[in-house]
Amino acid sequence: MESFRTLIKGWLGKVLLVLFLTPLALVGIEGYFSGSNKADVAKSVNGQDISNKELESATKNYKDQYLSLVKGDESLLNQPVIQQKALDALIARSLLQQQAKKLGISLSDTQIEQMLAQQPSFQENGKFSQKLYENYLRSQGMTNQALIASLRQDHALKMISSTLLDYALVSQSDLHQLANLQTEQRTLHLASIKLDDYKKGLTASTQEIADYYSKHKNEFKQVASVDVDYVVLSPALLPQTNLSITEADLQLAYKAFAEKQQKDAKPEVKHILITTDSRDAAAAKKLADDVYAKIQAGMTFAQAAIQFSEDPGSKAQGGLVDAYAPGIFSADFDNAVKALKSGQISKPVKTQYGYHIIETTAPVASVPSFDAEKSRLTAEVQKTKLANLFSDTVNSLNEMVVGNDSLDAVAQEVKGARVESVNGVTLTTQNPYLGDLSVKAKLFNDDVKNGDRNASSNIQLASGDTVWIKVRNYHAAGVKPLDQATAEVKIKVIEAKAYKAAQAKIAKILADFKTQPAAQVVAKSQVTFEDAGTFARSQGLRRAIERAAFSIPAPTKEGMWSATTAKLPNELVIVAVSNVNTSAANELLADQMAELTKLYQQFRGQQLLEDYTDYLKSQAKIK
Repeated sequence: MESFRTLIKGWLGKVLLVLFLTPLALVGIEGYFSGSNKADVAKSVNGQDISNKELESATKNYKDQYLSLVKGDESLLNQPVIQQKALDALIARSLLQQQAKKLGISLSDTQIEQMLAQQPSFQENGKFSQKLYENYLRSQGMTNQALIASLRQDHALKMISSTLLDYALVSQSDLHQLANLQTEQRTLHLASIKLDDYKKGLTASTQEIADYYSKHKNEFKQVASVDVDYVVLSPALLPQTNLSITEADLQLAYKAFAEKQQKDAKPEVKHILITTDSRDAAAAKKLADDVYAKIQAGMTFAQAAIQFSEDPGSKAQGGLVDAYAPGIFSADFDNAVKALKSGQISKPVKTQYGYHIIETTAPVASVPSFDAEKSRLTAEVQKTKLANLFSDTVNSLNEMVVGNDSLDAVAQEVKGARVESVNGVTLTTQNPYLGDLSVKAKLFNDDVKNGDRNASSNIQLASGDTVWIKVRNYHAAGVKPLDQATAEVKIKVIEAKAYKAAQAKIAKILADFKTQPAAQVVAKSQVTFEDAGTFARSQGLRRAIERAAFSIPAPTKEGMWSATTAKLPNELVIVAVSNVNTSAANELLADQMAELTKLYQQFRGQQLLEDYTDYLKSQAKIK
């Protein structure tokens, strides 16, 4: 079953991606309510604006997805293409949302409330938790109304899209034909004709080289590359001298550690919230002032929180904000927390949620003893001293390298360091040093493109090592000039002549296969055929041979072969088919047919969604 699944997925495509639904979810809820002015509009779709903020967010999400595929190497990404893909997705999202609204596709308030109540992240002990829900709203900087509106919009989009994606019709004849294509097995016989014998005595004239180059320039494209010298300095190469650790070093490190523990300790924050949900701002302010006055008159903060606070998540705890962190409420709230002394109570502070009365308690840090930390501090001080030695050495060598425009100083001053040379380094080079993102940024920056050939200053590698580089030559991307490509062109001209000669030599064999029994043709051909075996599509054949094998008709009679040729580097292969078995499609199990139906339905659904969105786009006003 697994091999069949691999087979059919390989034919339908490497990945069946939902090209619209995936990016539609990338912008995030805040994208719907970010607001924009005309100067901030990236595109307008039937009067509905797509802001630059939305485009930036969608582009970042696309970029993050692609970065995961190239192991974080941003230099391998085509940024303009990614941005255009994000913009296309946002336009598609906008068009589908508008169409859903036009068709009246929407969830009711009751349905949304039920959906929220069933969300696991909002449940505690199996029941909906208002506290968890409100904490989520605060973390997102959203109101309840804004979240509901966004969910309604999201689900309308999902419903109109899934109608096409999940219910695409597929005919039984299409499925049968697809099953036949996927399961058809062909018995192959291969004969290899090496071109070396045909190349003997062949030459390429200057005119032939020029003509070939003129007609096949695209064969001589090159990506940008550099020829570069480099030298690497690792901490391990430095002599371990003057790294002894004294008691004074440890005491100083412990003091810094204790101070950091005190600094990092978080204050306990309590608040009383008076919202503007059921009253205007003036009434909320008056009530907050009254509560503040009661506290000043003797009511405890905890009593006031229980009685007056409208934050259900904290009022039962005397106003305590669990796991307070800057940014939960607003900058004004955070500034008030910073300004308060321990035990001090603020006057009402206004935020988007209403008015807060805030109390803080000074943090208390638990600092381990010196003896408990001594072993860890020793290792930390040792590491710091080595890092300082390395940094001082790098700075000293850097002056020599840059001042003399030479990498030799590093090799001369540090035993074990060597200047290395590499030609043809590209953005995809996997060299452990030259493949580093910081190094590639230096190798292919505008200064190098414009002729800078000076030794670089030191570049810190992700591994902790340091490298200096010096570009000798820069080769721009594009078609190689003929003078640089002449050697390659000559090889191709001679190879083309050899292919032509080999094809002429075997033309009679191919012709005979059409009219004579295979055994008779093979016997007189003086070519050795090997029985390659029986194959279906996507089962390990080299691509050129697979294309040839499945492009020719089945043999017309028993004992006959259908034959053609496939070109491989320096080789011409005769590909012959002696038998075609199409009965395997009739032997597919029910679950295999179900899997094929599901994949094909997804494929068709994706096509329909793309076609539908293209239609909406053709009718839309996009500017």
